[in-house]
Formats: sequence, C-alpha cells, structure tokens
Amino acid sequence: MYKIAVLGPYDSIYGFAMLGFDTVSVSDPKTGIAELKRLAEEEYAVIYITEGLAATMQSEIDKYKEQLLPTIILIPGIAGNTGMGVENVKRCVEQAVGSDILFSE
Repeated sequence: MYKIAVLGPYDSIYGFAMLGFDTVSVSDPKTGIAELKRLAEEEYAVIYITEGLAATMQSEIDKYKEQLLPTIILIPGIAGNTGMGVENVKRCVEQAVGSDILFSE
C-alpha cells in the first residue's frame, strides 16, 4: 500500500500528522535530500515538500520528475507562499496540455 509523507521544517508540517500523513521534520538541505531518497525508496506515492526546503534541493527533486512515483508536490511553509508550488503545477499542466492555463489577455 502506498503512503503519503510531508517533508519540511517541524513548524510547517506537524499539522499534517492529524491527517494521517507521515511527517519528516527537516531543517537543512543535506538531510532533506537524504530523507527524500529514503521516502522514494519506501513506496511513498506522494511526498509534499515545503517550498522553502524545496528551493534548497531543487536539483534532487528534478531527478524524480520523469518517474511515475513518487509525485512531489510543493506546499507553502509557515513563512508563506513563494509561488514555487503554483509555478510547478503550471509547468506540469503546460507540458500535459500544451498550453498556458493561466494566460489571459
């Protein structure tokens, strides 16, 4: 059975445990990369990562883009939204449908 995890600073992720998600508290990129690799190997289908942490380990996250699992979704942290998550979803949709869905004249 596939699992869901949330990776990021404790203050940003502790609430996800109430939803039944596994939470992995990480405060530095080196540990974040190691934990992301571990979660990917342990059959996690969805891994949420806070935008702030993801910004420091983008090259490692990019390695999973062409794989079916895990799906990595960026979420705002306690410090707020950086826009990385929305931009990531936008790029995925553009690739899938061949058009910018947020484009307006």
